[in-house]
Amino acid sequence: MRVEKEYRRLENTEEVRIYDITEKELFVQVPREFDLPDFPFEKTLSNITNDIDIFIPHEDGKDFIVHRLGLGALSRGEITHADVSGRLLSKTSPGFYKILAEPLREVYQTKKTKKMRFFYHFHEKLARFSNVKIISDMGKLILISDHRDNSESRLHVSNDDTSGEKANLIEYFSQTGSYYKINDRYSWTQGIYNIINRQREENDEYYNIVFDLVIPEDRPLVEKILRELDAGRTTYESVIRIKTDDGTIKYVEINLYSKFDENGELVSRYGLMKDVSTDSNRKMTRPVDFLLKGFKNNKKLALLIEPLNVKQYEFSEGFYHLIEIPPEEYKHSRKVFENIVEEDVQCRILELLNGETNELSERFTYKVHGDEHNQKMCDIYLERFEFGQDTHSIGFITDITEERNKQMELMEANEHQTILIKEVHHRVKNNLQVLNSFLNLEKRAYKNKPNVIIDHMQSRLSSLAILHEKTYNTTDFKNINLSEYIVDQDSQLRGLIGLRDGIEFESEVDEDLVLTIEVITPLLLVIDELTMNAIKHAFPDKSVPNKKIVKKITRIDEDTAQLILRDNGVGIEDPKAITKNLGCEIIKNLTKQLDGHIELFQHENGTGYKLIFPITMEHTIEG
Repeated sequence: MRVEKEYRRLENTEEVRIYDITEKELFVQVPREFDLPDFPFEKTLSNITNDIDIFIPHEDGKDFIVHRLGLGALSRGEITHADVSGRLLSKTSPGFYKILAEPLREVYQTKKTKKMRFFYHFHEKLARFSNVKIISDMGKLILISDHRDNSESRLHVSNDDTSGEKANLIEYFSQTGSYYKINDRYSWTQGIYNIINRQREENDEYYNIVFDLVIPEDRPLVEKILRELDAGRTTYESVIRIKTDDGTIKYVEINLYSKFDENGELVSRYGLMKDVSTDSNRKMTRPVDFLLKGFKNNKKLALLIEPLNVKQYEFSEGFYHLIEIPPEEYKHSRKVFENIVEEDVQCRILELLNGETNELSERFTYKVHGDEHNQKMCDIYLERFEFGQDTHSIGFITDITEERNKQMELMEANEHQTILIKEVHHRVKNNLQVLNSFLNLEKRAYKNKPNVIIDHMQSRLSSLAILHEKTYNTTDFKNINLSEYIVDQDSQLRGLIGLRDGIEFESEVDEDLVLTIEVITPLLLVIDELTMNAIKHAFPDKSVPNKKIVKKITRIDEDTAQLILRDNGVGIEDPKAITKNLGCEIIKNLTKQLDGHIELFQHENGTGYKLIFPITMEHTIEG
């Protein structure tokens, strides 16, 4: 924790800036030392929007006994009056003592009211600020605090400054959102705004922006829910219908939770909401459906959105193919982990579920329906992170059963075969890491264009799948014929994009051109990126006929080859501008990895790229 102080003479206010703390770190569980009577007018104070903290001077102001803390401080610290009342401030909250001891002592000695302003910073961003008055009255010191949360940042976030981006991405794709209500003010996550189809507005903290849209037929249900929650019920689950400002009717699943203090008074409310709308034709209606669509025909790779949440999860088709249960029959629970053979993996998954660890990367054997004779080998990666007061999770499962079986056959043959298989899986792991890096870049660049992300993901997945399929059957990683890879890549692109957008793909490759695995991997990804760049920029008018993307790959000499990729599109008005976009940055990095040289050229009708690259690079197979 770092504290900076500055006195504002014109305002007669002392400003205190506090860096890199959370309220959870400021409260320590210590035994009660002093018996204090209940504070009068507690119910009245609990309904005041300002926080009111009360301290009793101890040993002539050397320390201070906590008599009362405001509901905001209790809620943020997830504590109750019983946890702090009757304790010395220096013991129960060393952090606050360090900050407040001097001004409290000053007011105690002078009896003069002191004005202060506190700024709480996290990762150099302002998370919250408070205007505070310290008053001496009836032998007690009273702090009156008016808190303001910055809507762009909060305390309680994890140390990973990308957590907010991940949480927003998950909420965007899973069409979920959450809110908090403390001291009659609401805090809404971005996912709520995705659900109600509008941007943030200045007064959103003062009313329930979802319940305000409930259709008349469902208003009695909402009133009943709120009555029961106010009367002491701690949880309520239901589905309501809302009508957004643009006239769209949506079905929203709500999960509401209430927190009460030891006197039974409502302290705060938390709500998790999910758009569960579907149209009559059961077409895709939510952003998550577009992402999952990209994995539709992939039975070996499963995308897991919120896998640690038994109510708000979304899984791609590969997951249900792995466990051999139809999506409509599957109910998510911890029981799914009971069919994992390796007990240590089960333990590590439970640690992740219980918040004891934040990342899991394991290989395990899965018994389908508990059948010893139907087992599958899988790789799993799960990540758990916190943003605001929410916990989110995302991950992948890869079914490597076929590849593993081939591994075993090769391992039984001889030691050399074992080394080859290690190389295959080393490549797969590296390629998935590359894929994940691209996804992280594009989720920021194209956060409002999920279809662009999905097109790119599908194209890359297809190329890496071709590479994996062809290489796990070979024993020679130094002499790979390029022509058949390009033929398969064109076929995949034609199926994914060509038929949809009316684009033809033509290729000409020297039949005797053979490359090493180190060259062919980045080369296929470069071709992917160049192709997607052309699709995005060359053909803005989808109705234009005879659209083509043509490739020609030829050997220049014994050590070097050349790729020419061109389109017959509209051309480029400003070549400098396009070379600065994300796609071109990715192409430059892949070209560097390839030890190649690439340049843009414009021909009579369209745009082209020329890439010069080496035929061989140092092989990295390891025993």
